Amino acid sequence: MTDFAKMVDAVRAGDRTPEQAADALYALLTDDERVGLLDGDTPFWEGLGMIRAEGYNARPYVQGCVERVGIPGIRFVDGPRGCVAGQGTAFPVSTARGATWDTALEERVGEVIGREVRAQGGNFYGGVCVNLPRHPAWGRLQETYGDDPYHLGEFGAALVRGTQKYVMACVKHYALNSMENARFTVDVTVAEDVLHDVYLPHFKRIVDEGVTGVMTSYNSVNGEWAGQHPYLLTEVLRERWGFAGITVSDFVWGIRDPAKSLEAGLDLEEPFAQQRTTQLRERLAAGETSWASVERSGVRLLAAQLRSYAARLDGDFGPGTMAADASRALARTVAARAMVLLKNDPVQGAPVLPLDPARVGSVAVIGRLATAPNMGDHGSSDVHAPSHVTPLEGITAAFPGAEISLVEDDDPRRAAEAARSAEVAVVVAGYTALEEGEYVGADATTRPELLALFPPAPPEVLEAMRSGATASEHTEAITAGGGDRVSLTLRPVDEEIIRAVSAANPRTVVCVVAAGAVLTENWRREVPAILLTWYPGMEGGHALADILTGAHNPSGRLPFAVPTLPEHLPPYDRDATAITYGRLHGQRLLDDLGVRPAYPHGYGLAYTTYSVDKVVTDAADENGTRLRVRVSNTGDRDGRHVVQVYGRHPQGPHPDEKVLVGFAPVDVPAGASAVVDVDVSFVPLAHWDATARCRVLPAAEEVVLTVGSYAHDPDALVVRGRR
Repeated sequence: MTDFAKMVDAVRAGDRTPEQAADALYALLTDDERVGLLDGDTPFWEGLGMIRAEGYNARPYVQGCVERVGIPGIRFVDGPRGCVAGQGTAFPVSTARGATWDTALEERVGEVIGREVRAQGGNFYGGVCVNLPRHPAWGRLQETYGDDPYHLGEFGAALVRGTQKYVMACVKHYALNSMENARFTVDVTVAEDVLHDVYLPHFKRIVDEGVTGVMTSYNSVNGEWAGQHPYLLTEVLRERWGFAGITVSDFVWGIRDPAKSLEAGLDLEEPFAQQRTTQLRERLAAGETSWASVERSGVRLLAAQLRSYAARLDGDFGPGTMAADASRALARTVAARAMVLLKNDPVQGAPVLPLDPARVGSVAVIGRLATAPNMGDHGSSDVHAPSHVTPLEGITAAFPGAEISLVEDDDPRRAAEAARSAEVAVVVAGYTALEEGEYVGADATTRPELLALFPPAPPEVLEAMRSGATASEHTEAITAGGGDRVSLTLRPVDEEIIRAVSAANPRTVVCVVAAGAVLTENWRREVPAILLTWYPGMEGGHALADILTGAHNPSGRLPFAVPTLPEHLPPYDRDATAITYGRLHGQRLLDDLGVRPAYPHGYGLAYTTYSVDKVVTDAADENGTRLRVRVSNTGDRDGRHVVQVYGRHPQGPHPDEKVLVGFAPVDVPAGASAVVDVDVSFVPLAHWDATARCRVLPAAEEVVLTVGSYAHDPDALVVRGRR
């Protein structure tokens, strides 16, 4: 039995704390092994070559393994839409999962991901992304759950609970990362109250849940790079929040100074042997950092591994774990629950949806995305599922007796002809990885200040460069298309196709594939049915058919508001080198401007109707309350509703500003009622007190709660935060 295994047993038995066991292990290491805990084990240029040869994260990236004493090291596997290593289950993107408003479902997703990461030899899952998208143009919006801090925190915590049954989990990107093209250069200026009231509460919620790791962002905050930011990494994270886990850098460009980052509180440089390997011993000798800091971070890294290995569940993690039948079925369920029905007007006396396969004789399926896998961007979150179901395949399977015609070309005339000849027309339009997603531009491998972060190139790389290759060609494997959106509308040709099809066939359904808000003012009034399908994962085509046919009653709700005009959004320049983040975005900005959205925060229709009939305060304290809410299904189909609670504080520093403070899904049979408990938190209504240096909760008796179906629901019930 290795020394590490003995210490795991001691922690499991309660004979030692993880920290005590880590101290004992650390004492066994040489100085080289101690420094080696703090960065990757694979030489930098070899690591880049490995990515180029086999793809990003095809296997875990190992940092700080010490085989001599059995220390496994941090074995990183990315996310968040599944296990990136191997061929795992490709779930719908995080924004779609946020649209389920179902944290219990998200925890189940986390359990699948945790098992698959274990099956690939990983022990550290880097896919808990909760960055707040202040603007829908952000290219990586699909990796996070929505634009509300409370909602983000609850979903991130659920993913942590699920994955950490099997592996360590890491939340990212800390902090204020919501620009993609400029992420290596932009400095975000933010006031301290805005930072703590808007951009950090969801991170704190996940820290309180017990997340193992926190990954820093690339951008700088108030003039200092996030990967070496003493205020964020030590004062806030450690001293104020009591975080006992580990901090890790984002990859390759995540820190700018290896010694400064260590002193600031950054424990691990990921993923390869890069700056710390080549510079740290020299910087230690120069007194720019200390062996005490090396030990502090080394012990943290060892304690995190010991804590996880002592508590994690055992099981069979063989090849059959990957994309198992039960996991695929869960992906289909999640995708169906996520899709948001935005419009379903009557045509000839009845709503267009759902469609009865026994009565529909022909369907025109239209759009370039009808046959595309299109499961999300091709950056670090790309899951290599063994199969996928396209919209066309899902529709064809669900309508076995119907004639299915397909028009993929960007040809409005042909699309209209096909629609005119069919009973129903389904247009699939939206974005791909080329229009939004993770982005590493060529300048990331040519700009001197970023190239300076690379260790010296080995002879074979230097020889290739002398032969005419560039540094960019040697790092192209870590680049991806995408970036921040250049437009918030669909492509002009998509809008032209939608108008042509709807004019040719009154029974037209538009399925929008996107991560964030899409402005639809140019066409939404011309079509009877609109369905937001997101990037729906490997079973997305079947899930789409489940919604279209009514096999699943739509239950998705928007995790953000959709504005009518770009002027109703915060300013955004995707190439900015400096930007200021304010406190208002999304629904709260629309409220402040006094304008109505196209679709409010939390909105979504179903094939039935619901009413929130009764609210009773079941329990309350200074931190929150529990409401017992009765919901009635006033239609003729079983369904799943989402109760949403918005709070306001009339006497606070931002009087009567409404924020989400609680939510819960509930299954309600047709023509019946159900009661659901909704936990409400007053924390979203707290405000930063500069004198007390903390957030101050409002008096519970002053809080006003609105209990309904979406933001500003006119039928919502109003109660006090305390009886």
